[in-house]
Amino acid sequence: MFDPTTWTGFHTWLSLIAIATGFVVLLDLIAGRDRPMWTAIFLATAFGTSATGFGFPFNGVLPSHIVGLAALLVLTVIVPARYHFHRAGRWNAVYVAGVVTSLWLLVFVGVAQAFAKIPVLHALAPTQSEPPFAIAEGIVLVLFVLAGLAAVRGSRLTARPAF
Repeated sequence: MFDPTTWTGFHTWLSLIAIATGFVVLLDLIAGRDRPMWTAIFLATAFGTSATGFGFPFNGVLPSHIVGLAALLVLTVIVPARYHFHRAGRWNAVYVAGVVTSLWLLVFVGVAQAFAKIPVLHALAPTQSEPPFAIAEGIVLVLFVLAGLAAVRGSRLTARPAF
């Protein structure tokens, strides 16, 4: 599968772990649960995958760099919202929106990679500017918006009141 001893393999495994743990955190938010260890793993691997993405050879700024930078910026807001402000008051909505956005960015890149690497998907959208790619990414976005709304509602059960 992916050789974790290579940079690409390590980056891929971090991405897969971040996506898997991110879905656990998202489902917990929707259900009004909080599992700090799952959240810590998600945040660490989401940071790791975004940071390691800059370790690949490149010439000039690529779309992947813009997405990676956006992901890192989102994480710089999520971490203090959770660990410094303890999701109190409006920080809960900031935290939830950040978690959903962070996970969506990871899945967005995952879909793009699937269209780039899986032959049947690549044949449908070889330049990723064709309708099948746009439709797939659009569906993912709509699902994340809906999940985000549910997460804001559910997360109110575990958020702390404002001080």
